[in-house]
Amino acid sequence: MTLPPLVAPGPALPPERAARFARHLPLPGIGAEGQRRIAHARVLVIGAGGLGAPVLQYLAAAGVGHITVMDDDRVERTNLQRQVLHGEADLGTPKAESARRAIAALDPQVHVTAHAERLRPDNALALFRAHDLVLDGADNFATRYLVNDAAELTGTPVVWGSILRFAGQLSVFWPGRGPMLRDLHPDIPDEDSIADCATGGVFGALCGVVGSAMAVEALKLICGVGEPLVGRLARYDALAGRWSELRFGIDPDRPAVADLQEVTLRCAVPSTGRPDDISAGEVAARLRSAEPGLVVVDVRTADEREAGSIEGSHHVPLDRVLAQGWSALVAVLGAEAHDGGDIVITCQGGIRSARAIDALAASAPSGTSLRNLAGGMSAYSG
Repeated sequence: MTLPPLVAPGPALPPERAARFARHLPLPGIGAEGQRRIAHARVLVIGAGGLGAPVLQYLAAAGVGHITVMDDDRVERTNLQRQVLHGEADLGTPKAESARRAIAALDPQVHVTAHAERLRPDNALALFRAHDLVLDGADNFATRYLVNDAAELTGTPVVWGSILRFAGQLSVFWPGRGPMLRDLHPDIPDEDSIADCATGGVFGALCGVVGSAMAVEALKLICGVGEPLVGRLARYDALAGRWSELRFGIDPDRPAVADLQEVTLRCAVPSTGRPDDISAGEVAARLRSAEPGLVVVDVRTADEREAGSIEGSHHVPLDRVLAQGWSALVAVLGAEAHDGGDIVITCQGGIRSARAIDALAASAPSGTSLRNLAGGMSAYSG
């Protein structure tokens, strides 16, 4: 279904700007009026990484008048394989500032506001109300659901994308005109329940495919041209070279978002800070000294362990722990489960391991010392 243009046309373009966008002007549904809509648009881009980089490049190249970019990370060398907005000279620079400089080099007449901070419950609503459209290229679940909930509360449309390994997906969530992220995935997953790019890997050029498609959807919405991906999840399999589509609708039983209370709690939950935490440094030191009374249990998946694990650790997947409790550890550890030492549970970021400890504690013998590796393998390997 074609939807009305999201943005009203701005003033007529001066000749030099019209010449810059000359290849847009003959396009049906774009033309001079559509280009004026693009120039008048205010777009918020969450993330200046793998998806944000091509999104920002193509929105700026298309002449979007005002772009706000939010990212609290700094450019690292591992980013450069896919985050094509940044280069070697930008290492250590906040990504938001690096993105601002790159856009200024591409088109100095695009107004860019750089926020080197994370989208938060206390700034989201005001930011959404100040923009016509949001593009979500966040790298964590808490921010993605914050985007959804802030969009529902403000009526702001969102272009959403996601990538991992060789696969990507994208959709458009427009409150009042179609289903939202919570209609597709109602509950916020645990932050490390799915491997991230650092542990699962990502095919660099895939970011360009999905990010460019996100920019296409944004420009379609601004101009009111074509059929946006409202109620449709587009999926791209890079290895097969194939797109597929999943249609989904509004869940009539899902409560409407009334406030940001849930995402406020999730955004505030740190990966460490439990009373049973043990630091990665202490675990590494005790393993180096071959100190007795320390057993490490890894509750990640077998695929995650292939990418790296703590030497000598035992593998007991989380689903087995949740199903069998303490008996799952006894089956793998044998006598070590009863020697009275510390049993350190690890996952990738410290969230699944905390769940495992809660499940184990319900049936473990009194006095069993279950410790959570704070920050998980990300902290241990870092």
